[in-house]
Amino acid sequence: MSNLTPREIVSELDKYIIGQNAAKKMVAIAMRNRWRRQQIDPELRDEIAPKNIILMGPTGVGKTEIARRLARLAKCPFFKVEATKFTEVGYVGRDVESMIRDLMEIGITMVRKEETEKVRIKAEKNAEERILDLLLPRPQSQQSGPTGFFMGSQDGQIEEQTEAPKDDATREKFRQMFRSGQLDEREVEMEVTVQSGAQVEIMAIPGMEEMGSNLQSAFSNMFPGKRKPRKMKIKDAYNVLIDEEADKLIDPDAVNELARERVEQQGILFVDEMDKIASRQDGGGSSADVSREGVQRDLLPVVEGSVVNTKYGMVKTDHILFIAAGAFHFSKPSDLIPELQGRFPLREELDSLHKEEFYRILTEPKNALTVQYIALLATEGVEINFTKEALEEVAATAEKINEDAENIGARRLYTILEKILANLSYEAPDMGGQKVVIDRDYVKSQLDDIMENRDLSKYIL
Repeated sequence: MSNLTPREIVSELDKYIIGQNAAKKMVAIAMRNRWRRQQIDPELRDEIAPKNIILMGPTGVGKTEIARRLARLAKCPFFKVEATKFTEVGYVGRDVESMIRDLMEIGITMVRKEETEKVRIKAEKNAEERILDLLLPRPQSQQSGPTGFFMGSQDGQIEEQTEAPKDDATREKFRQMFRSGQLDEREVEMEVTVQSGAQVEIMAIPGMEEMGSNLQSAFSNMFPGKRKPRKMKIKDAYNVLIDEEADKLIDPDAVNELARERVEQQGILFVDEMDKIASRQDGGGSSADVSREGVQRDLLPVVEGSVVNTKYGMVKTDHILFIAAGAFHFSKPSDLIPELQGRFPLREELDSLHKEEFYRILTEPKNALTVQYIALLATEGVEINFTKEALEEVAATAEKINEDAENIGARRLYTILEKILANLSYEAPDMGGQKVVIDRDYVKSQLDDIMENRDLSKYIL
């Protein structure tokens, strides 16, 4: 669990997300409260439930990015899901509990990766020995075990004891060649595990996801992967052997237990499009509204705390942090059923973005779009530079189009920059070594035709 203070968390989020300070503070406090809870006496700790959050605002203002960066910062299991993919049991769609199973899969992957890193040095050492065994097979007497070296006649013993130092010297010579990379391109034949062709897939009938998972596990046990010889370069074989040796060194039961605990205590579920399942109070109770309310009722026990059966064991959802998000243009959080509203006590409305924020988005973040495009074209030997006036023009254009057409927030910058650099990206392979300055005139020349034709701009920009 990250022990960053709320101020430090906000500072880290500022490196990637412009504005939205109120929302950043809210999620930073929520994350710090999780750390605080871990420091409390266990008897009281279980009584402290997470304060779930609803983030409201138009698309492209940073709702998802805030949650994703927060999870990456805290190094905790994170899963994003759209509420619209779920339906009430009885309709065609996914079971709400499947998002807990997906979160558990992410937790397993995360913990397995961490445990692999812990044993990597030993796994690399074992893999190196196996590579040398492929290049220089040991004598049968040495392969049979520690006592095998002295088996056989007295003459044989003397012969083997005489030859062993020569074999060891050759092995050490090959070891040095392998470590220096001289053997990387040499091919060896080794046995690799090939998954069985038997695959079982259960259609996404509500409530059947877990049965499908169990059937797949059962068939995997009935038809285990076979070992087949395959030729490959030593550098590729080395990576395969590292994975195999790491798997031998890792205790799968310990991985499952640690992942389950981390999901239960630190997991974050980001439920997007929450406004799409809110029943509108001005309607006449259409069948669609009935389905939406059914999804809310199915979601309620998972959010308030229940036990979900997964193939890795039972997972409690009492302390998983739920962050819901939605534009809430045509509905509002009060349109959710009262029980679900009560499980999301914290709400924050994110601000719409204007040209000042767009300019900052283009210049300040570590992963700014301008940085990405400069790096992409640099691979072709083309150096591009954006002037301040050019970026101001891009920001002003984004604000104007968002006002005239649909407001899609910062995603508008993707469309505009791609349009501006389309010709340059096309010709870049033939422009090696050139420098190009993107100024205001260049931006206008690429966008003028579309900006003048408003009907066309709605489809292109």
